[in-house]
Amino acid sequence: MTADRLLVALLEEAYSRKTWHGPNLLQSLRGVRAKQALWRPGATGHNIWELTLHAAYWKCAARRGLEGTRGRAFPLKGRNFFRCPEPGAATEVAWRAVRALLEQEHRLLVGALRLVSSRRLTDKQRRMVYGVAFHDVYHAGQIRLLRRLQEPR
Repeated sequence: MTADRLLVALLEEAYSRKTWHGPNLLQSLRGVRAKQALWRPGATGHNIWELTLHAAYWKCAARRGLEGTRGRAFPLKGRNFFRCPEPGAATEVAWRAVRALLEQEHRLLVGALRLVSSRRLTDKQRRMVYGVAFHDVYHAGQIRLLRRLQEPR
């Protein structure tokens, strides 16, 4: 496998392809409803909704780093962690839009990576791509934990 294909495969496995280590990010989100995504483990802990937006934001940031341009900015105001909407605005439709945004940012990142030969990537860009993949796996685990904490005992 070439280095170019390996980087793409790493991103895809962490996000949506079958893994040996357990659920990837997309699998961790499968079946989560809006109400579940809003649940917060304490007053200051992040919830699934926020983690999903956070993952989408950093995929956008990495894509922009690969493109080396200002490029298409993240469609929401803010950066890093976004507060989820008030419960009345947090509908299933809004939650589907958040998941669609994550998917869109992932696809844009993979597309940008495919356009750049790994030989032209700087070390910083290469580490950024690895980081996005590890970031997805890390947050997939957090999401699984948040789901488990919500289960009846």
